[in-house]
Amino acid sequence: MASAAEQLASSLNFSTLSKATELRKRIWFTLGALVVYRFGTYIPVPGVDAAVMAEMLNRNAGGILGMFNMFSGGALGRMTVFALAIMPYISASIIVQLMSSAVPALEALKKEGESGRKRMNQYTRYLTVLIATLQSYGVAVGLESMRSAAGVGAVIDPGWMFRISCVITLVGGTMFLLWLGEQITARGIGNGVSLIIFSGIVANLPRALGNLLELGRTGGLSPLFIVTFLILGFGVIAFIVFMERAQRRVVIQYPRRQVGSRMFGGDATHMPLKINTSGVIPPIFASSLLVLPATIAGFSGTGNMPAWMPLWMSNAFTLVLSEMAPGAPLYMVIYAGMIIFFSYFYTAVVFNPQETADNLKKYGGFIPGIRPGSATADYFDRVLTRLTTIGALYLVAVCLLPQVLTSRYGLPFYFGGTSLMIIVSVTMDTITQMQSHLLAHQYGGLIKKARVKGRR
Repeated sequence: MASAAEQLASSLNFSTLSKATELRKRIWFTLGALVVYRFGTYIPVPGVDAAVMAEMLNRNAGGILGMFNMFSGGALGRMTVFALAIMPYISASIIVQLMSSAVPALEALKKEGESGRKRMNQYTRYLTVLIATLQSYGVAVGLESMRSAAGVGAVIDPGWMFRISCVITLVGGTMFLLWLGEQITARGIGNGVSLIIFSGIVANLPRALGNLLELGRTGGLSPLFIVTFLILGFGVIAFIVFMERAQRRVVIQYPRRQVGSRMFGGDATHMPLKINTSGVIPPIFASSLLVLPATIAGFSGTGNMPAWMPLWMSNAFTLVLSEMAPGAPLYMVIYAGMIIFFSYFYTAVVFNPQETADNLKKYGGFIPGIRPGSATADYFDRVLTRLTTIGALYLVAVCLLPQVLTSRYGLPFYFGGTSLMIIVSVTMDTITQMQSHLLAHQYGGLIKKARVKGRR
């Protein structure tokens, strides 16, 4: 057995990959689908002046517009058919997950197995169409009101025809990306939606790195700072890998039982609880909510508040905005607090201690030293609370440190904590799936060899 395990470990190399025909087909399909996505990010929406849109993006690069442009792989800045990217689907998925915890009918549907999962996915698609329609209409109306510094409008021929065509184009692009992501998940390697976001961020990394080196060449940044920054970046990536793989293993014991003259059970296993259960959701939520007021003020052109807002509210809002610049102490405190809040909130949504304890009791499992039922649920709750505290502090550290660098030294979002977490997490998940396919291929080869030897 040991020699077989060593053979499996030593054979996970490129020669094994060349022999795994099924895995090669999946990898090529995934790469082809991502190439199609990248081509789509250069097909413009009809009737939009690309030069005006690029100027508006540069003007609001530090707001939510810049963040969404990063997630769309630059498609929003070029105002292409994939400008909304896959973000409406992510919003719909989060809403459906939150509603499944609050609505009893959806919660019961989630427990129905494969049929329930398909219906939940269908509801998510319907909600994606609704969200994408509302967002695309808002984008169309916003484009009609955008003007460059020279007074040139972003839309060549504004009106209802442009709005209708813009809505149809953007919604169709989002739904095509959703279909493409599902095809990658089913016929490719990795999670399709995550890989689409990942490819959008990675596609602009060379340009961001080039801009960083250009700042060093022109004297905007010192060479020592650039080297220190790159070393710090590799350190943050290593730290993210360590924390994303870290887990608390809760020992689960199953009692021995006798069936006839044979004894079954008595095995001990473990339940892995990740330190960062909520993933990258808290930083995305917190960043979006924090930059939204500043972005609204930036879109007003002069920075003045709307005419309907009372004077005292306008003055208070302006004062808060002046203290909410990225890198300011108030901004950092609120940003950290929102990350911690969403970490606990989303963890409570995705993990139910009482349901987990009931399932263990149903199948006869128990934690040594802990009584089944409510005591086990309380134990899971205590452990998960401590893990979430560590995970929330980890997210705060990863997100705030790059935030200071991006705000003080003008570095783009691509070097921020959120983008690094997405890149690292998706890479780890994809590599894990590739290793699983390679292991399955190796075990299949060993089984075939064993059958041939048995026949001889």
